[in-house]
Amino acid sequence: MSHPTSDAKAQLPDPKEMAKTYAEVAQRSSKLIAEHMQRQMHKGLAAPQDELGLAQAFMDMMAKMLANPYKLAQAQMNLVWDYFSLWQHSTLRFMGINGAPIAAPAKGDNRFRDEEWEQHFLFDFIKQSYLITARHVHEAVSNVSGMESHEKAKVNFFTRQFIDALSPSNFAVTNPEVFRETLKSHGQNLVKGFNNLLRDIEEGDGQLRIKMTDTSAFELGRNVATTPGKVIFQNDLIQLLQFNPSTKEQYKRPLLIFPPWINKYYILDLREKNSFIKWATDQGHTVFVISWVNPDAKLAKKGFEDYLTEAALTAVDVVCQQTGEKEINAVGYCLGGTLLGTTLAYMAAKKDKRIASATFFTAMLDFSFPGELGVFIDEQQVASLEKKMAERGFLEGTEMAGTFNMLRSNDLIWSFVVNNYLMGRDPFPFDLLFWNSDSTRMPYAMHSYYLRNMYMNNLLKEPGGLTLAGVPIDLGKIKTPSYFISTIEDHIAPWKSTYLGARRFTGPVRFVLGGSGHIAGIVNPPAANKYGYWVGPAALPEAADEWMAGTKQHEGSWWTDWQAWVSKLDDAKVAARDPAKGKLKPLEDAPGSFAKFRLDAQKKQ
Repeated sequence: MSHPTSDAKAQLPDPKEMAKTYAEVAQRSSKLIAEHMQRQMHKGLAAPQDELGLAQAFMDMMAKMLANPYKLAQAQMNLVWDYFSLWQHSTLRFMGINGAPIAAPAKGDNRFRDEEWEQHFLFDFIKQSYLITARHVHEAVSNVSGMESHEKAKVNFFTRQFIDALSPSNFAVTNPEVFRETLKSHGQNLVKGFNNLLRDIEEGDGQLRIKMTDTSAFELGRNVATTPGKVIFQNDLIQLLQFNPSTKEQYKRPLLIFPPWINKYYILDLREKNSFIKWATDQGHTVFVISWVNPDAKLAKKGFEDYLTEAALTAVDVVCQQTGEKEINAVGYCLGGTLLGTTLAYMAAKKDKRIASATFFTAMLDFSFPGELGVFIDEQQVASLEKKMAERGFLEGTEMAGTFNMLRSNDLIWSFVVNNYLMGRDPFPFDLLFWNSDSTRMPYAMHSYYLRNMYMNNLLKEPGGLTLAGVPIDLGKIKTPSYFISTIEDHIAPWKSTYLGARRFTGPVRFVLGGSGHIAGIVNPPAANKYGYWVGPAALPEAADEWMAGTKQHEGSWWTDWQAWVSKLDDAKVAARDPAKGKLKPLEDAPGSFAKFRLDAQKKQ
């Protein structure tokens, strides 16, 4: 049996370096405390509001739980019995008799990867004790009857956040890897970690913004967003990029991509080997992509209607002007897919058939099942958010990014707490996390409209539920051939919700379900040969589960399936189109100034 102190022998650290580090920590701590006090004095001493409505939700849960003492007592006895079984298991193991664990981590739970969690008696006991308690607490909360569904979802979600935060892997003494490193370095890992914590608070302007990657390791146009091209158009909301051809001929229909406006487009152009944009160009597509502006207070009044007219419809106009074509293919990713669906409905009402095919990457059009994001969307929370946005004119991208990170807190929050603050390490350079930290703001008017009309009231699915630019929006009028790709583990756009949106169209729809999640399942090049995908019957049954029961699984990437689908619609070719020789004069090289603008870089200046 291994021991956590087996490799703890090391020389004492240099006293001069220790003194220098402690002095730096003291100086930075004092500065941050002073700045925090000044901010509090400026804000005043008013008690903080419960913006999430958690106090009332948990009080309601406790009242309902106590109203059924028999059920509560039964839950407590189940917990005691599992603890008794754990003590029995641990006693036998201490005597050298091994048996099956009482509680084991879920497959893929990286918190307990270190071998000491299983091999060392004490750490194994701590791990199993935590897992037993976590399971019983979550079951007790989840099984409370009589609560309103939204409040129950809120309590379940934040109970899980509490449980995840208290994992023994998040504390120095109960994490074997941290414990070994602390002994080995004589505590220098914790001092370095505290320095990292101070750095993240400083760079977050007094708020903790956990650094997930080494942002200095990447530069747009050099080692991310490297597909060459030109910015051929720009207005207040967008830059439109056209990429250089890599084939002698290209499909007659150009391809226009609508990325989500909360992110930069280069999630589809991270590196050459996993760039959808580069791959689509290599297949012979003339690829255009919208690059969204990072709005400031000047654009506060830009609404969803402006994103439809000044961004989506304008981009279609420009692509047709640049290529001279009357038909194009379009792709919308996540929020960009919601905008694409709205655009198609608007164009259908106007008898405009220029978008000849539409592809939706993990995009919701029917918000009946918004997943765990729905926990953050109710009247109280949206009204509070609107008040903040009204004061500054926009929603900070970091605030929305923090919400998304909570959906996978163990992977996107606590793993970095352990690495950065307990192990005292610098974050590893990772292009995906570089993109993830490159946040984008959203104008007040647009984001308020989106939250209320899409998520809260779910009006996009209703025929005529929304009217934009004087046109009633009806998804049922969309007859455009469409391809929906969703992912089975998506925590942002649950596939059963995207399936409901796909059924709203009256034209031919191909619904495909990929493996993995919201990002990895989409950025899944054929060369990787990962995850696979499911294809079901052409006629979509009413229930998503019924569709799933009739599917056939295929190996590899859905990219090749999409390429076969889109080329079958129209495979006519033309000579390759060079953006430098098009009808519009290039403004600058890709990736363009909109994509290169980083909020965190501005704050450091």
